[in-house]
Amino acid sequence: MPKNKEEKTNVMRILDREKIPYTPHFYQEGGGPEGTREYGLHVAQALGEDPDRVFKTLAARGASGEIYVFELPVAETLDLKKAARAVGEKSVQMLRVDEINAVTGYIRGGCSPVGMKKRYPTVFHRTAADFGSIYISAGKIGAQVEVDTGALLGLLQAGTADLASE
Repeated sequence: MPKNKEEKTNVMRILDREKIPYTPHFYQEGGGPEGTREYGLHVAQALGEDPDRVFKTLAARGASGEIYVFELPVAETLDLKKAARAVGEKSVQMLRVDEINAVTGYIRGGCSPVGMKKRYPTVFHRTAADFGSIYISAGKIGAQVEVDTGALLGLLQAGTADLASE
């Protein structure tokens, strides 16, 4: 349940419906353009959390045309070759900024793996499994949820793989 006057997001309503406990966190916007490494680090700092536990959501299209969702710590960079291997594609390319909303239902910087327009194959960076809980976007800029990692992976039917650049 939100601890302040912020309204519940769709992500929170879905987690409630699925009976997956979460802790909402709200923060001041800023720290660089949404969707950038600097912004992700700002979010982790605003939450007072280790950037390794705060995950960003990236959407990509495989060579087959299929959409995939990749989750990795905010300080990391997605390795497209590793991502392609993780989903069995020859290659993947990040969605263009102007495609994000149409494909996911979210805006850049507020994209969450929970509650997208469709359920897309989702892969978390392998380090997610190192934590009992992680932070993901609550579906809007300025809001995150801390959620049990196992419950989240189960809800999304997500796997884990090494996705980060060296």
